[in-house]
Amino acid sequence: LAVTTSAINGAGMGLSTTVVLMFSNMIISILRNFIPDRVRIPGYIVIIASLVTVVQFLLQGYVPALNDALGVYIPLIVVNCIILGRAEAFASKNGILDSALDGLGMGLGYTLAVLSMSFIRELISTGGIKVVNPFNEAQVWLNLHIIPENFTISIFGSSVGAFITFAVLAAAVGAYKQHVTAKEEAAAKEEK
Repeated sequence: LAVTTSAINGAGMGLSTTVVLMFSNMIISILRNFIPDRVRIPGYIVIIASLVTVVQFLLQGYVPALNDALGVYIPLIVVNCIILGRAEAFASKNGILDSALDGLGMGLGYTLAVLSMSFIRELISTGGIKVVNPFNEAQVWLNLHIIPENFTISIFGSSVGAFITFAVLAAAVGAYKQHVTAKEEAAAKEEK
């Protein structure tokens, strides 16, 4: 949640996680019959940590501004429960292609969630969306101002803003699910 202050940061974190998730699923799927059960989880963590290190080196080399923005949060991908959970629940039991597709799908879903948080937080805290070329910070692809500066809420740019945004989104999803359930129950009563 901490890195979702801007859309470009959210996209960078989401895509980094997707790459690690996809490749870790593939490697774990290949090695699943060779890793003994008693060292399974530590083995998965070593694989994930190695991939995160590669991703971090690539970001440092090719997208240094994004690497600086994400900072300490890139190494935290290692302990991301999504990655370890997918390794244990799916990759350790399925073939390489299915595991790769599972990693891609889960990673893109994660990226969409992180991008949604980023977009909302950036819009409310700055009044607009700014998308720059991650390879050349001077090149601005989109600079859109929607909310006047007097109406922005700067707390959304802080860590607390991430939790507020998450709480509001979770409440909205819960309300929507409750509405759908009530609608289905009303339809079922009408059929009787």
